[in-house]
Amino acid sequence: MPKAFLFDMDGVIVDSNPLHREAWVKFNALHGLETTEAMQQRMYGKRNDEIVEDFFGSGLSPQEVFARGAAKEAIYREMVGPLLPGALVPGVREFLGAHRNVPTGCATNAERANVDIVLRLGGIAEFFRVVVDGHQVSRPKPFPDIYLRAAELLGAAPRDCLVFEDSYAGVASGLAAGMQVVALRTTHREFQGVSLSVDDFRAPELEEFVTAFLAVK
Repeated sequence: MPKAFLFDMDGVIVDSNPLHREAWVKFNALHGLETTEAMQQRMYGKRNDEIVEDFFGSGLSPQEVFARGAAKEAIYREMVGPLLPGALVPGVREFLGAHRNVPTGCATNAERANVDIVLRLGGIAEFFRVVVDGHQVSRPKPFPDIYLRAAELLGAAPRDCLVFEDSYAGVASGLAAGMQVVALRTTHREFQGVSLSVDDFRAPELEEFVTAFLAVK
């Protein structure tokens, strides 16, 4: 069975967290809600339905929860589109190109429309054989479902998958799936349980680690 790479998107492929923060501020203000720093910290790595219910309470119908999440993401896409490909995390395109023969997937709690615009306008869609978004599994990160599904689609055993993550929920998801995790320090600075943490994909130690990972039979 092949070795495989599984990428989260926000904070790993694209440096989008500042834009998500701004989009939530704008969207919440439309509903008369002030966005605090504590709220911003809680949204990292979460699926939109969880964030909306956290911010606005559990009294909304499922349809309204979905509508509010979709409306916020529309704001985000208007912001991120003009910034691509410049908003990609440094070195990610070169890393993907150097390892184009490794089966690679994107596994993210984000909406599929967000994935499509980032991969397309970022010029990196060709590198991803599968995409699993947050609405394709019943349990989002930090549960392992999304990474296990991506591995299944790639035909790779969990132990042969290397996950790239930036959030605590995402790291927990990868580890729960029985995979090794490389953490990108774009959102948090310290992680537990990861095999390596780097600032971005230009780190020399990343290539050394990946070479060793791919060499293990």
